[in-house]
Amino acid sequence: MSHPVSLTAPNGVTWSQPTGLFINNDTEEPIVSVSAATADDIDTAVKAAAKALKSAEWKDLSDANRGKLLWKLADLLEENKKLFATIDAWSNGKTYAEALAIDMVESVGTLRYYAGWCDKIHGQTIVLPNKLAYTLRQPIGVVGQIIPWNYPMSMATWKLGPALACGNTVVLKAAEQTPLSILMLGTLVKAAGFPPGVVNFVNGYGKEAGGALVEHPLVDKIAFTGSTTTATHIMAAAAKTLKNITLETGGKSPLLVFEDADMDQAVKWSHMGIMSNQGQICTATSRLLVQKSVYADFVAQFIDRVKAVSVTGSQWAEGVYQGPQVSKAQKERVLSYIQAGKDAGATVALGGGVPAHLPKGYYVEATVFTDVTPDMAIFKEEIFGPVVVIMPFETEEEAIKLANSTSYGLGAAVFTTNLERSHRVAADIETGMVWINSTQDCDPHVPFGGVKQSGIGRELGEAGLEAYTQIKSVHINMGTRF
Repeated sequence: MSHPVSLTAPNGVTWSQPTGLFINNDTEEPIVSVSAATADDIDTAVKAAAKALKSAEWKDLSDANRGKLLWKLADLLEENKKLFATIDAWSNGKTYAEALAIDMVESVGTLRYYAGWCDKIHGQTIVLPNKLAYTLRQPIGVVGQIIPWNYPMSMATWKLGPALACGNTVVLKAAEQTPLSILMLGTLVKAAGFPPGVVNFVNGYGKEAGGALVEHPLVDKIAFTGSTTTATHIMAAAAKTLKNITLETGGKSPLLVFEDADMDQAVKWSHMGIMSNQGQICTATSRLLVQKSVYADFVAQFIDRVKAVSVTGSQWAEGVYQGPQVSKAQKERVLSYIQAGKDAGATVALGGGVPAHLPKGYYVEATVFTDVTPDMAIFKEEIFGPVVVIMPFETEEEAIKLANSTSYGLGAAVFTTNLERSHRVAADIETGMVWINSTQDCDPHVPFGGVKQSGIGRELGEAGLEAYTQIKSVHINMGTRF
């Protein structure tokens, strides 16, 4: 790691940043340069993790004391929440208010949740004729974790929490767009008292650093959050050494609004479900399917909500809801999909370009499309930006068919006051998660993950622990003789 530099963010927060090149997405000016890891650097980190895995300092640490370390890390993160919210707002583009009120609360809560699990991870006893058997739930080993840029701290804690609770050691690669907060997290890991080598943070580009991590023979598991395309490459590379994998990938989540829904709540949740975090959310409910009898009313109210709430501007400005996209490449991607929607014949009901008052920076207008058909790219493909399509349906069966007409299966939301319908539709939608009368309100107690091309495995909840343990069976002969 290169020498630290002193940084001062636009909101006045100053800190010493462990340090390649990072661009302020609000001004398009450089923030700081951070070193990119080579394959040799990855090898060093992995070997440190492998050594720590076998060290008595970690291997023989009691479950309760391991929990204390995680709890201490959570305390330190909470004490420094304004700093970490500042860093992620600066490098990601999300508003400081959102980073502080949502990301940091979730990150601290996730670490504390898994701290509580440390001394509750047990196997089973199985009594059989002339035999006693039991199982041990043991750590998988050295875990390589690759996190995305949309929620740097949340994604880091989602992966670190269960991995460390189960006794694994970790090499975590930050996204090349947003590594600053992860590097700072390393200072807290050290301050919390984790033994050397247990947690290792690396920077670098996905192809070089990420590829070296996935292919390293001493890495026992890879946990990845990011695009489906990258996940397929990771699966192929991990197959060479039969690595355990967890993948959380893309989504094109539907939100169904039935005619009996609480319209005011449906509008408010629908807006948050796609427009928060600049639309850069894997579970973003970017396809709004609305029953025909209330379609016109919903569209009018939704557009009014976007106009009133989705104030676009600097992530530091008070009252701003939507900051800049994370990078120039992401801005161009979103704008290309907006153009594709226009070219396909969809109607731009709101937005559709760059805000006139924000020509500099990576800003995109909150955009609403109507008159959309299921064959359009804006209906089928993940955009990862503040772009939503609204389509009418007539029957419950049609709504479910439209909801399932995608290769993704991460999340879905259903708005209805009909209890029977809510359970029926939740069962029939092909996703790993369904929200009823809400969306995006994840909780560390509840498993998170998808089906189809949205991933393999689960994070959060008790299921998140299963991803980081392996079961060993022990057979004890109680009298069988030959």
